[in-house]
Amino acid sequence: MPICDVCFRHCKIEEDSTGFCGARTCRNGQVVAANYGKLTSAALDPIEKKPLKMFRPGAKILSIGSYGCNLRCPFCQNSEISWSQKAFEYRNTAEIYTPEEIVQNAIRLRARGNIGIAFTYNEPLIGYEFVRDTAKLSKEAGMENVLVTNGTATQKVLDEILPYVDAMNIDLKAFTDRFYKELLDGDFQMVKDFITDSVQSCHVELTTLIIPGENDSEQEMRELSAWVASLEKQAGKKIPLHITRFFPRFKLMDKEPTPVSTIFHLVETAREKLEFVFPGNV
Repeated sequence: MPICDVCFRHCKIEEDSTGFCGARTCRNGQVVAANYGKLTSAALDPIEKKPLKMFRPGAKILSIGSYGCNLRCPFCQNSEISWSQKAFEYRNTAEIYTPEEIVQNAIRLRARGNIGIAFTYNEPLIGYEFVRDTAKLSKEAGMENVLVTNGTATQKVLDEILPYVDAMNIDLKAFTDRFYKELLDGDFQMVKDFITDSVQSCHVELTTLIIPGENDSEQEMRELSAWVASLEKQAGKKIPLHITRFFPRFKLMDKEPTPVSTIFHLVETAREKLEFVFPGNV
């Protein structure tokens, strides 16, 4: 039975079935992206919305997304296209576009300030083939490419897309194995490895959503920011960190919003090690 090599799950996928992410399938004995070119979302966004604070500030970027995700964040902000029941319905209803069509649309939007394409909204790397093919054409057209990702992908996937990516915002959702395993059904080490390799090749900013009682301790932020500072030293570049406020949503409606005071305190804590730390959703 074919094994998917996109992330740590290494799903064994039977013919015409799908893996954990809901977006990879097996056809003729080969694992492929069932969501290739299937878009659920598209918008011309300010670059700051990705969020990217220190990459082409003031620019706009054509942002596109598909469906499916390889994590199970109970606080997902895009659950309708990630891993809710509605998300799986997009397998049959999403509109299909070729990489050429996407790039032509991006070119037409240059007149409105567009600098390129952002792959975002759901987890783009579960359909990395479409990211790679579209981003390659975008670069050939003189545009820039942005990836917004949870960083849960193998070195093979990263090698496929890095030549065409100019900037990333990567979710560093917490800094403990417990958080990744118990809340996300994820792999903390894979995310750290992904970030470590990415910062060597392109502009990277990180985002940490602070959830009360889960990842909001001063000690954890000190450990997180010290690790990011060590990456800055290795890469010889700055890595902005976005510390953002949680609001109840999806399967975490029983949590209170993060106190604004907590966000600002953790921002100041991170600034002990990092120069560029930004509060979000406050």
